Amino acid sequence: MNNKIARFLADHSPETPCLVVDLDLVAEAYELLCRHLSIASVYYAVKANPAPEIIAMLAQRGSNFDVASPAEIVLCLGNGATADRLSFGNTIKKEKDIDFAYQAGVRLFAFDSEAELDKLARRAPGARVFCRILVSCEGADWPLSRKFGCAPDMAVRLLERARQIGLDPYGVSFHVGSQQTDLGQWDQAIGAVARMFTLLAETDINLRMVNIGGGFPAQYRGEVASVAQYAQAVGAALARHFGNRLPEIIVEPGRSLVGDAGLIQSEVILIADKGDGGGKRWVYLDVGKFNGLAETMGECIRYRIEAPGRSGPPAPVIIAGPTCDSADILYERTEYRLPADLAVGDKVEILSTGAYTASYSSVGFNGFPPLRTYCI
Repeated sequence: MNNKIARFLADHSPETPCLVVDLDLVAEAYELLCRHLSIASVYYAVKANPAPEIIAMLAQRGSNFDVASPAEIVLCLGNGATADRLSFGNTIKKEKDIDFAYQAGVRLFAFDSEAELDKLARRAPGARVFCRILVSCEGADWPLSRKFGCAPDMAVRLLERARQIGLDPYGVSFHVGSQQTDLGQWDQAIGAVARMFTLLAETDINLRMVNIGGGFPAQYRGEVASVAQYAQAVGAALARHFGNRLPEIIVEPGRSLVGDAGLIQSEVILIADKGDGGGKRWVYLDVGKFNGLAETMGECIRYRIEAPGRSGPPAPVIIAGPTCDSADILYERTEYRLPADLAVGDKVEILSTGAYTASYSSVGFNGFPPLRTYCI
């Protein structure tokens, strides 16, 4: 909670659950990353929070954008970005969506398979393409599966084929996992990419770009390094593996730009004792997995939760959402404590929820509306 968000909540009393995002904090996070990682071009991952106010503010400050669909392209173009500042980073695209992007002026596309490469050759002739490779996501609180990327040796062959079919083999991308806590992961991934650059240079293909993806963190319950420390680790890895011949660098932050700028205010709708001898009260909120807190799946992302106005001794709780789905339990294994005098109707605040909350909300499961967002 900061004073700006506190004033908004006090003055407007918005219906809960709601997400309030402080645009000044997003701007500060963007400028901080640009300052510490000045060697990279920032492509904001729109999926983290696609609020038009965020897109417009970042576009005004010169940000580029990582988009995954025609709707995100339209959103960015309608809020101040130009097509040359967009990267179609989704490796799973319909041909008509590739065509839409190409006709809109987008010329930078990701791929990780031969079939996707062939679609790009048909619908985006001459475009710059980059191949996403598989890397370890060890150390990430929200690891990315094998759904995206291919083995580096396959990526070499695919980039060779890209040139053969009229595309511009531009570079390589990877993603070390979201909320990555192991700074050494970038070194391993960049080392693999540098070897690909060397192999392809032997076939007269000179790659020019490395997309280091996202992974920079927000501040949840665990301790994380500073942006400066992350940038230093990335910079050291690039220097170690590329020396003075540094290619163009792209970074795709999402969580680290908007996560800490947002707060969800929720209401306690029920407190119950199951009578099972477990010793924990069940606290049910009006926000859950299906209307904003999808990343509590597997209790991977552990948000900080506060109960302002209550000062009773903390007592162990199980925290759940409002829907009629048994999967809608936020925290059962992870120890959470809330004031013993917490009551039905009290407001609770879920901190650092600016990323992957509103954008993950269902359209109305059980009749609960998507998470309302206020950008201030």
